[in-house]
Amino acid sequence: MTTGDDELWLDEAAGLLVRPYAVTAGRTHPTVDLDMLSLVVAADGHPPVMDPEHAKALELCRKPTPVAEVAAHLRLPVVVTKVLISDLVDSQVMTAHAPRTAADPTDRALLEKLLDGLQRV
Repeated sequence: MTTGDDELWLDEAAGLLVRPYAVTAGRTHPTVDLDMLSLVVAADGHPPVMDPEHAKALELCRKPTPVAEVAAHLRLPVVVTKVLISDLVDSQVMTAHAPRTAADPTDRALLEKLLDGLQRV
């Protein structure tokens, strides 16, 4: 089991000791329409008291950041990350913006760039 700055509970053999959906209290549907390429950014203001995962997501988004990148940094599934981000948007401490261009989900070059970016994390 490791602890530290990541606040992630891992076991070398078992993986995550806390299931991802425990982070969202079992919620699987975000209240805000987000896709993997939506850009999210922390808003000015004072955030309410929040869970560590919410706080880390907010800290990661000091500049516009794609949802997929936030998920990679948090080491959580994208759907779980979307629920966390929608909580922050609903609390008005984060804003979300649709991608500027419609991306073709079958565009191999785009998918390779996304994969390269996720692997750098």
